[in-house]
This record gives sequence, C-alpha cells and structure tokens, in this order.
Amino acid sequence: MTAPSRVRIQTEDFDLTTEVALLRAGNAGVGAVCAFIGTVRDHSEGATVAAMELEHYPGMTESSIEAMIDEAHRRFDILGARVVHRVGPLQPTDQIMMVAVVSAHRGQSFEACEFLMDYLKTQAPFWKKESTPDGARWVDARVSDDRALARWGLDLPNA
Repeated sequence: MTAPSRVRIQTEDFDLTTEVALLRAGNAGVGAVCAFIGTVRDHSEGATVAAMELEHYPGMTESSIEAMIDEAHRRFDILGARVVHRVGPLQPTDQIMMVAVVSAHRGQSFEACEFLMDYLKTQAPFWKKESTPDGARWVDARVSDDRALARWGLDLPNA
C-alpha cells in the first residue's frame, strides 16, 4: 500500500478521523496524536463575515507545505505529519484546514503541531478574501502570527 500524501489541497471537506487513521496506519510506535482544525468564523476584525474564499498557487503551495513538514521532522522527534487545506468558497463554521502530527510521546506532537500552524499562518501561499457587509476584502497576515513564527527562531517575510 502506498503511503498517503502528507499534503492535500482540495475544495471538498475532510474528516479528521479518516485523516488521522491514514496518518497512523500500521505504525505501532505511535503513542500520541495531536490535531488542529481551523474553521471559518462569522466575524473578523470587528466585521461580520458572510463568506470566505481561499485561493492558492497549485504546485507551489504543496511544495511550500512539504518543506514545512520536512522542517518539523528535523526539529521534532515525530513519526509523521499531515496537512489538509481547503480552497474555494467557504461559509462560517466550515472547516478550512487540518494539521495532524503523530509521535511516540505527546510533547513532540504538541510542539510540532503548533510549529506547523505558526509556519502555515505566515508562509503558506494562500490568499484569503472575506465577504463582509461593506464588501469583499483581502486578509493580511497578523502581527501576532509573525511573532508566533519568530519564537521558533524563524524571522521570515510573509508569503
């Protein structure tokens, strides 16, 4: 059986249980699974959000996230990681993305999952547009996201 891709960009929703099962399949050394799911909020920066649309650059986005997972493997004692990210139109409460990490012990999974989230928020080449009562607006990375990435010793410009 071929190992599942570590990165998937898609328009359709995903199921966390299925994704984690694929990540840990056949690996009896997995003692910890840490997962994060991001969802669309109905508000942002003081405005109501009716919808969100995400765009990406096919090929470049996957390669960028693969490099982030490679870096997580270098920094942490993890057995595997998986990122699923949606693109296209989304509504409040929809799942946007998922990061899951498996390791022998919980500490490494927690740290690697948080590292990947901080990295993804500023470095993954996605473009987000929110629909608000005042019209559509592109969403920029937050200063707090830059600070979160910097704590890992990475001082990179936003993608």
